Amino acid sequence: MNNRNLLLLAIALLMFPQIAQTLYSPALGDIGRVFNVGPEAAAQTLSVYFLAFAVGVVVWGRLCDRMGRRPTMLAGLAIYALATVVGLRVDSFTGLLMVQATAAFGAAVGSVVTQTVLRDRFKGAELAQVFSLVGIALAASPAIGLFSGASLVQAFGYRGVLGALLLLASLLWVWSVYSLPETRPEQLPHVCLWETLGRMLRDLGIWRSALWVAAFNVALFSYYSLALFQFQRLGLSDAWFGYSGVILALGSGFGAWFNRRLLKAGGNALQLIRLAAVSGLLGGFGVWWLQDSVAFVLPMLLIVLAFGMAIPNILGMALVDYADRLGTAGALLGLMYYLLIGAGLMLAGWSQALGETLIACSAVALLLAIKPIKAIV
Repeated sequence: MNNRNLLLLAIALLMFPQIAQTLYSPALGDIGRVFNVGPEAAAQTLSVYFLAFAVGVVVWGRLCDRMGRRPTMLAGLAIYALATVVGLRVDSFTGLLMVQATAAFGAAVGSVVTQTVLRDRFKGAELAQVFSLVGIALAASPAIGLFSGASLVQAFGYRGVLGALLLLASLLWVWSVYSLPETRPEQLPHVCLWETLGRMLRDLGIWRSALWVAAFNVALFSYYSLALFQFQRLGLSDAWFGYSGVILALGSGFGAWFNRRLLKAGGNALQLIRLAAVSGLLGGFGVWWLQDSVAFVLPMLLIVLAFGMAIPNILGMALVDYADRLGTAGALLGLMYYLLIGAGLMLAGWSQALGETLIACSAVALLLAIKPIKAIV
């Protein structure tokens, strides 16, 4: 399989978890109505998603080193599809949370295994360029998820979203059966999970990468878990939430494109992450200032721009010292940042304070970017 076709499949697989999250967001209001739970409880479905996703990242990352990238991917997508079938029939909120957790466990394969495949094929600056290209494509995910999710909920309720996710997972499984290559090196050394974990826990650079990824993701996904209810408080229909995804996708796409141009011009990754954190901080203050007006969506453009700039640089340099154990190390890094994301979104759901959450996340990211890399590795 040539690199161009591999990139197309990789982009689709990486988009899948993000689309699954954002497609689900417009359904939170309908879930609250159907199961008679408040906004705080409904928003926790995304927190459960990320916490279960973190467990899945470890399992699938470990298995892709032992079993291979291809069979691991097929197993994860199959579990997601089966969980979604069950979700179409549950009649309690607790049951829905359990389905959401199982589906998230399966969806994690699209993140960790796909990143491992890309790290198998590309190295160094070329890998950073690939992640930037992927970032441009991923910028479309919020628009696809929010707009499609809002339309499906209006027509079919939250079960319409689950049906669409089942179809998407099935199509990706078939595509992977026919097109996903096995990229695991033939002479991959045996890697001890606990030894790798100990090494990574002592690595301040890994901790910084995990906190960075968590900060930018909590800032982005707190919008998807909280903004629907903010639109409702302003007296606007749920459709407004779906349409806002198109605006935000433009900001994220511009951020990823701008980042790719700066990288080609020789830009420094740390400087770009620092610039992204400043952008996020300005956006957070803007959302907080305009929270009583629909105009709060406009400064969110700075948040998604920051995400599009920062994440490719963070992922591109995070595991340069773990080339002999990419699957395991990628899984453990994912565990670290997804646990942090889940905890952050849980706090955001309890607070129902979007602006303050964005300010806190961006401030953390900026503080982490102040010192040069050599000072903390």
